[in-house]
Amino acid sequence: MPRIVRAALVQTKWTGDQESMVELHERYAREAAEQGAGVLGFQEVFNAPYFCQVQAEEHHRWAEPVPDGPTVRRMQALAKELGLVLVVPVYEVERPGFAYNTAAVIDADGSYLGKYRKHHIPQVEGFWEKYYFRPGNLGWPVFDTAVGRIGVYICYDRHFPEGWRALGLAGAEIVYNPSATSRSLSEYLWRLEQPAAAVANEYFIAAINRVGVEEYGDNDFYGCSYFVDPRGRFVGEVASDRDEELVVRDLDLDLVQQVRRRWAFYRDRRPDAYGPLTDA
Repeated sequence: MPRIVRAALVQTKWTGDQESMVELHERYAREAAEQGAGVLGFQEVFNAPYFCQVQAEEHHRWAEPVPDGPTVRRMQALAKELGLVLVVPVYEVERPGFAYNTAAVIDADGSYLGKYRKHHIPQVEGFWEKYYFRPGNLGWPVFDTAVGRIGVYICYDRHFPEGWRALGLAGAEIVYNPSATSRSLSEYLWRLEQPAAAVANEYFIAAINRVGVEEYGDNDFYGCSYFVDPRGRFVGEVASDRDEELVVRDLDLDLVQQVRRRWAFYRDRRPDAYGPLTDA
């Protein structure tokens, strides 16, 4: 039997407060479940504005523990109710002075499977993330979920090929990449980098971006979220560059193995020759 997974992602605008933002995502989760989705991913730091457009102490208030904070616990209950795997990106505080840009992965029975912490932290105008986040320190985990093996990479990470490859070596079939990316040169790269990564590493990628201009800066987030398959082809249409949208697509996970057999990139790798790459 074909391994078809109905996967979903959601791109939204900031509602103005945390409670209504979480409620909005709960409604999208219910809609995704009604459409038969088995997995749903949210955008980067989904329950807050993209506060990294400014450097201000007040924004530390968005941070919470993972998994013991209120948002992840609430999403665990929702996942169990709906039978839906969830990828839940939040601002994580581990202890005072130790905070991360994190995504929790919750299985369809509501169990917390683990988390990924963003490795690559930008510090440029409009993306002052080093003010808030430490670099990730948990490696590149891949989670065995009810729908398959899922990995996570977050926003700026996507510019670095090493993590994509680590996820593939660990057996990822779908990688969710929640982002907050604004109109600039990256809008052109958005439709290039992740399809290229899907081809190079031979798995599906769910590319998620925010939409709209938010209150803490003038970045115009352009949406255009999508799924891309291991051959670099968009699965269905790319989402709007202006409007909120729930994207639901059927992914044939058998294609992962078909492509890996045909394009034997993992067989033909030369790790014995790559040592100088880590010495540079």
